[in-house]
Amino acid sequence: MRKNLLFLLTIFSLSVFFTGCGKKDDPNTLTVLNYGKYLEPEVLELFESETGIKVEYEEYITPENMYTKYKAGAIDYDLICTSDYMIQKLIQENEVSELNFNNIPLAENLDQTYFDFSKSFDPDNKYTLPYFFGTVGILYNRDMVDESKVNSWDILWNEKYSGQIIMADSVRDSFMVAQKRLGYSLNTTDEKELREAQKLLIQQKPLVYSYLVDEAQDEMIAENAAMAVVYSGEAGYALEFNEKLAFSVPKEGSNMWIDSWFIPKRARHTENAEKFLNFLCRKDIAMMNFDYVYYATPNTQVKEALDSELQENSTIFPPKETLKNCEIFQSLDDEATMRYNLYWKEIKSAD
Repeated sequence: MRKNLLFLLTIFSLSVFFTGCGKKDDPNTLTVLNYGKYLEPEVLELFESETGIKVEYEEYITPENMYTKYKAGAIDYDLICTSDYMIQKLIQENEVSELNFNNIPLAENLDQTYFDFSKSFDPDNKYTLPYFFGTVGILYNRDMVDESKVNSWDILWNEKYSGQIIMADSVRDSFMVAQKRLGYSLNTTDEKELREAQKLLIQQKPLVYSYLVDEAQDEMIAENAAMAVVYSGEAGYALEFNEKLAFSVPKEGSNMWIDSWFIPKRARHTENAEKFLNFLCRKDIAMMNFDYVYYATPNTQVKEALDSELQENSTIFPPKETLKNCEIFQSLDDEATMRYNLYWKEIKSAD
C-alpha cells in the first residue's frame, strides 16, 4: 500500500491530462493513474521512445482518492495502480477487465508467491499484476525503546512512552493494530470486536504524540518520537537517514499489502496498457523502479541481481515466515465502512 507521501507534492515534468468533451481519441496514447512518486519518470520516457506511445500520466494520494477520480468518469484511464482492497471493490463492481497474459509474457519474472497472495482479492489471478508489496510494523529508536518489548503491539500501550508514540492517521491501519493485539482479524466486521478495538485505541490516546501518515518517518528521523506505526517502505527509507532506527513486525501479526496494476473496463487502449505492463516486468525497467521507490518488488530477476545485504534486508523484503502471520485488507461493505468511520471519529474526538 503506497503510503510514502514525503514527496507527493512534487510535480513530475510530465503531462497530466484532463479529457474534454469532443476530444478526438489518439490510438497512440496510454492514460495511466498511479500513486504519487511511485514510478521512475525516466521509465515513461523510455517507454515512449521505444514504442512511440505517448503516456498521459496522472497521480493521486489515497485509494479512496483514486476511486473518486475514476468514478467521476471525466477521464477514461487505460491503466491504474492501487491497493488490494480497492481493486477488490472495483472487481465486485464489474469495473475491471481481465488481463490477457499472452500479451504480458514477462509476467513470468514475477514470483508466484505474490500472485498467490493476490488471490485474497483477485481469486483467479485474472485481473491484476503485482507491482510492490510490504507490511506494517513499528519503526522505533533503539536508544529510546526497550528492544526486547518491541516484538509486540503491547508496547504501544506502555505508559513509559507517553507522548512518544506516533499512530497512523488512518482508520483501517490504526484499528488493525488494536485488532491484532486482541487476536482478531483485521477484516472483522463484528460490532463487539470493533467496540473492543475502539476501547483500546481510546485508552491509548493520551499516550499518542500524534496521528500521522506521511510525516511519521520524518519525525522518527528527527528523533521527535520513540516509535511509530508505519509501512515497511517508510521504515526502509527512514533507516537510510538515521542509524539508530529499526523496524519490527509484531508477533501478533499485521497487514500485508499489495499494490497492483489493473485495466479498467473503460480503457480505450488495452493493447497499449498490456505493452506497458510487459515493459514494467522487464528486468532493467523493474530495477529502475525499485531503485526509485525502494519498496519490495515481486520481480525475481531484480531481487536476484541485488547484493546479498539488500536481499536479506527484512525491512524491505519481509521474510516469508513474517508474511504467513499477516493478513491482506478486504473490501468492506457500506454498512461496515460506515461503522469503522463512525468509531474512528469517536476515537479522534475522545477527550
